Amino acid sequence: MKCPECAYVNPDKVRFCLNCGRKFVSGDHSQQDLNSLFYEFAQFVDFVPRHERSVEPKFQNIFSRVFRKHSELEAERLFIVGTALTTPKIEEVKETWPKPWLFARIFLIALIVFVGMYLGVSWFRNINFIPGLIIVGAFAVPITTLTFFWEMNAPQNIAVYKIIYVVFIGGILSMLVALVFFDILKHNINPITIGIVEELAKVITVIIFVRNIKYRFVLNGLLLGAAVGAGFAAFETAGYALRALLSGSIHNLYATILWRSILAPGGHVAWAALTGAAFCLVQKNMDFDSKMLLNPKFTRIFIIVVLMHALWDTPISGISLIVQIVLMILSWVMVFRMIQIGLKEIANKKVQLYTKPAGSES
Repeated sequence: MKCPECAYVNPDKVRFCLNCGRKFVSGDHSQQDLNSLFYEFAQFVDFVPRHERSVEPKFQNIFSRVFRKHSELEAERLFIVGTALTTPKIEEVKETWPKPWLFARIFLIALIVFVGMYLGVSWFRNINFIPGLIIVGAFAVPITTLTFFWEMNAPQNIAVYKIIYVVFIGGILSMLVALVFFDILKHNINPITIGIVEELAKVITVIIFVRNIKYRFVLNGLLLGAAVGAGFAAFETAGYALRALLSGSIHNLYATILWRSILAPGGHVAWAALTGAAFCLVQKNMDFDSKMLLNPKFTRIFIIVVLMHALWDTPISGISLIVQIVLMILSWVMVFRMIQIGLKEIANKKVQLYTKPAGSES
């Protein structure tokens, strides 16, 4: 479909030009619909039939599209959200549970690459594959988990570029902040202080990013927190993997990557996501104030996360792995609860918008 405005050649069935935004008007929509550019965009990217959408947080509903066949074009359409052209107005945001699926494809791609790196090291004995194996192994699961949070961000107001930026800059910044705190503590390092330091470092970094008025939704805090946590987790895993390799055992390297990958979704990614969402829950549309950190809605989540982190790092003979699995499950119960709160926030904002007296400020 060639755009009459800019001559850009678009894929078939596109309802507006992906280059200049020109609408391809048809007689199938009302004038009110045509007044919304995002209506056209939403029809372009939303492949979820309305009868399949559900506000109930049931696993069979949320993950119902994971095992369906999806084209590359569908993935490409997902990656264009969050720009100035494709960010919807609040009244156009759906407050029902999204149906993420791209995260599973990201994991499959990363797994294939990791297997290739593994064969290069173990089968062909080529040490040039080791750096790639460590990098892919460290980032695969954190990025997969982050993609899930990105797909669950119903406001669709954060672009992929921004997420990549937060993963790398937020990840390294939070680690450096944690090192400063550890240097201050010196010899007073134990599971409790580790939990406090690392979670405080991550939440400080998250606050830097969510202070932008564009990212005030609870789901935004959840996503940006997950991005910081993913960077922190990946860099940390890469470091531990290198230590395992320098110990002289390639098997320790594989074991480190394997177990840290299995447990990654319930660790730094989920914890930073929860504190990020909790901060957005108390910040709302107000300017940042340090008193917000004393708000019970935030402190309650932060304390729970710190305690989970401390318990996670506490060596308990014989049952440490079981404890970590239980904590991972608990973390995701809280994550889904926070997603539910975020969706209700969107619904409430839409109600307030529709009930606002005529002539009032938006």
